[in-house]
Amino acid sequence: MQIAAVIGQLLRNAAAAAAAAGVILLACVTAMSQDADETIRVSTDIVDVPVTVLNAAGVAIRGLKASNFVIYEDGKRQKISDFGTSAEPFEVALLLDTSGSTRNDLNLIQRAAREFISALRHGDRVAIVSFRTVRTDRDAYSEPELIQPLSDDRTALNSAIDRVATSNSTPYYDAMSLIAEKVFAAAPEERFRGRRAVVALTDGVDSSSALEFEDVAEKFSSEGLMAFFIEVDTREFFESNLLGDCRTATKFSAAQIRRYYRGVATKPGMEKAANFCQLGDFERLAISKGLYGLANRQMNDLAKASGGRVFPAGDLRDARNAFKLVADEIGTKYTLSYYPTNENRDGKYRKITIETVGLPKGTVVRAREGYQAPKN
Repeated sequence: MQIAAVIGQLLRNAAAAAAAAGVILLACVTAMSQDADETIRVSTDIVDVPVTVLNAAGVAIRGLKASNFVIYEDGKRQKISDFGTSAEPFEVALLLDTSGSTRNDLNLIQRAAREFISALRHGDRVAIVSFRTVRTDRDAYSEPELIQPLSDDRTALNSAIDRVATSNSTPYYDAMSLIAEKVFAAAPEERFRGRRAVVALTDGVDSSSALEFEDVAEKFSSEGLMAFFIEVDTREFFESNLLGDCRTATKFSAAQIRRYYRGVATKPGMEKAANFCQLGDFERLAISKGLYGLANRQMNDLAKASGGRVFPAGDLRDARNAFKLVADEIGTKYTLSYYPTNENRDGKYRKITIETVGLPKGTVVRAREGYQAPKN
């Protein structure tokens, strides 16, 4: 009897152990399933789309809700997962071009920048970027400089503006790249997601960057950065010193001459000058016109693709009003966020289309036009 009791107890213990093992196995399978779901969720990057909505008179429409919007990616409707109202704060990188003709108006630039900062809302954060001249025993060159990282401390920002200096050339593309890589290097806090912008006071005519515009456009697309430009017209000033003796005239850089022949003057068989002194007065004016036209197209293309805007400024006095318009527009941006139904990480460009619901005829939507999908 005792042997039978012992055997029975052993069998009961074995059954209990098996049942426990089954529970553990089921828990593991469930956890693995949950982990797999989470992995799928994380592998699909959320897409943030800043949006401004204007009525037929060009006035921003406030007080909209997620139900007022429909979003499509490559023609397929997407589900809006998050909606940021126009009251949410922004992070802004302010790029001040202090080269060329603007060197004589540094005080005007600084005053306009201070007014822009004061026009922003409580909670908005700003970084200050400009150019500086670096001098060596043999040469002097310009490079972009991050004067003040993102901050909402108005005293620190105004102090940074006081430290903005002039430069002898324009590394504009390099500065825009620095903003994407350094100012906005870290992932945004939740409240700033999809609400990051660059505001650049510049003529857009680069003279000394190592990078090209295409590099900047790609980075802005992948990071979802909006681009606003206050386009200062410096062409008349530049061309006033462009003609005559090549030793004393204002010169194009070698990079500008190459950029002109590569992107503007593309006629086959055209004779190409290797340096500035090989250019006659007519050719110099043609290159100047071409470079300013190229800069204008690039600024408008980047602004349109990113959901931003270009504000022309005849001179730096006009820039003060343009800064106010930029601050006003930033304060009207909504943010639509969605997880793409296309989960392929193929690096391809995806087109975004926004439609509005329940709004009057003539409503205009200005939004990010697309993005480059991540690539494994």
